[in-house]
Order: sequence, then C-alpha cells, then structure tokens
Amino acid sequence: MPSATTNTTSTGLSKNLLILHFTVFIWGFTGILGKLITITAVNLVWYRVLIAFCTLFLYFKFNKTDFKLNRRTFLELFFTGALVGGHWILFFQAIKVSTVSVTLVCLSSLTLFTAIFEPLINKKPISKLEILSGILIITGIILIFKFETQYKLGITLGLLSAACASLFSIINSRQVKNLQAPVIAFYELMGALCWITLFIFFNNHFSQMVLPSSTDIGYLLILGTICTSLAYVAGVSVMRELSAFKVALITNLEPVYGIIMAFVFFGDMHTLSLGFWAGAIIILSTIFLFPLAQKQISKFKNR
Repeated sequence: MPSATTNTTSTGLSKNLLILHFTVFIWGFTGILGKLITITAVNLVWYRVLIAFCTLFLYFKFNKTDFKLNRRTFLELFFTGALVGGHWILFFQAIKVSTVSVTLVCLSSLTLFTAIFEPLINKKPISKLEILSGILIITGIILIFKFETQYKLGITLGLLSAACASLFSIINSRQVKNLQAPVIAFYELMGALCWITLFIFFNNHFSQMVLPSSTDIGYLLILGTICTSLAYVAGVSVMRELSAFKVALITNLEPVYGIIMAFVFFGDMHTLSLGFWAGAIIILSTIFLFPLAQKQISKFKNR
C-alpha cells in the first residue's frame, strides 16, 4: 500500500505538471502577440519587461512581501536577467524575420541545450537518453532548416534564444530551492530591464524608441502581465519538484499550442512545407515518447 508521503509527492508532482502545461500554453500565445505588436523587437521586450517588473513590484507592495536579498544572490539573479532579456529579444526578432511556427519549433532545441548544460553546471552524469532526445529534436530542426531556407536568420536567432532560455532555466532550478518564485522573477526582470536599457543606450536606439499605439499598448499589457509576470512566476515555481530537463521537455509543447494559434490568427499553417511538418513530427514524437522510454529504462535497471 502506498504511503501518505508517496501520495502527497505524486499529487504535488501532478499539480506542478498541470501548472507547467498551462504556463506553456500561455507562452505559446506570446508568439501571436509578438507578431501582432508593430514596434521593433527590442522596444517590444523593453516595454514587456518594464510592465512585468512594475506588476511584480506592485504585487509585493500590496501583499507587504519582504523581497530583500543578500548581495551575492542579488548579483546572480541580476546577471541572469541578461540571459532572460537576450532570450526574449532573440525570440521576438526571430518571429519578425520568419514566422511564429518556425520560431517556436526552433525553441525546441532547448531540450538538447539543457541535456548538455545541466550536467555540466550541476556536476552530474550526462544522461544518454536525454542526449538522444536532444539529438532527435535537432534532427527535426535540421529538416526544417533544409526545407525552409528563406528563414535561415530566423532559425539561427531561434536557436540562440533557446540556448539563453536553457541557461537561465538551469540557474532558476537551483535558486528556487531557497527563494520564492516571485522574488526570483522580480530580480531577474530587474536585471533584464537594466541590461536591455544599456543595450539600447550603447546602440543609439533611444532615438528609435516610440510610444506604442493604443492597440499595441493593449497587447503589451497582456504580454507583460499574464504572459510574463504571471507565467514567469509559475514557470519558476514548478522547478521545486521538476528538473530543468523535464521543464525543457514539456516546454517543447509550446510549438503545438503556438502553431495551432498561429493557424487560427494568421493562417500560418498553409505557408509551411512538407519539410517543416516532417521536422515538427520528429520533435513532438520525441517529447511524447521520452517519459515512456525513461520509465522502461528505470524498470530494466530495477530488475
């Protein structure tokens, strides 16, 4: 008979998986907003981070939350914010030079990056199954790259975006053991805002900063509050129970949600070739088959 502790752990795991799936669905919608918002990718991310940062600050003040940190932790989260900001700028720029669907599928390389980076950073053995899963996903991306040659720049930017996301996810999986998710999100967003502002300053982009239209403001508010502050906190919080690789694996469902929504909003599905769909099928099959393979390997080792 399973113990109460086992049942509690199982319930907690199921709850976190449900939260993560809901979060990934929201992330899938960010691609749609990125296509609808007319300002440049850098301006878009700056406004997004500013809105999310202010939202969390008001949340702390309203709930009288103590969010003070020691200097070392503050600096680690602040510098991690550079990865967060870089990830979002690369992501939205990839969307603007290619399509929502292509960018979301390229983001699936997050799995391979995490399979390589997580063991190196956390100093643990590399999982052959995780590496194999990552290679299969990269194979799918190569198919997309080969057949969608007009989107080379978008694919490159999408892959770089995934590498940044992998690194800050691994860092967050360690930080969430000692800190509350909203606090982690707050200081990383603060860092992202500062680093993006410096990037804009040193590249003389302030002259290109424009006030968004009323329509863009509406989209930016949704992007900054629901799709960023809320989803970011939720995505970090589940890492108390789930590994960075498992989070990365489930995050690969973002293309499924994003492609469906891209079809609904833009008819994006009709513009993609057979190569795109062959690659997408390989990626999504890997996501669904990985837990089954992991379970079978575990049973074989325990015999």
